[in-house]
Amino acid sequence: RPPLSVEAAVDPEEALVASLSACHMLTFLYLAARKNFIVETYRDEAAGTMGKNAEGKLAMLQITLHPDIHFVGDTLPTADDLAALHHAAHEECYVANTMKSEVRVEPVGTPVK
Repeated sequence: RPPLSVEAAVDPEEALVASLSACHMLTFLYLAARKNFIVETYRDEAAGTMGKNAEGKLAMLQITLHPDIHFVGDTLPTADDLAALHHAAHEECYVANTMKSEVRVEPVGTPVK
């Protein structure tokens, strides 16, 4: 916290959330491309919650991803396709597989333009 830190700098907690968000995004984009889905835009407003874990130690307790994805083209994903893609991306993301924290994926927006 200020005055001992630089408020504009990225702190380790922000870097952890950003790392998970980036890993999920890159895995999702790869899986979507394999299904011939064209992603026009992908934006995530990921957030993390810090607190004391079961052992009483300060930890990142939960990270919630809020991907807002828009697709274009002739092959558009259904709601079931999107759920499957997010599930697979979470399962294959090495950062998610490394974390003890709860990770939630809560998509937002309308995916098809």
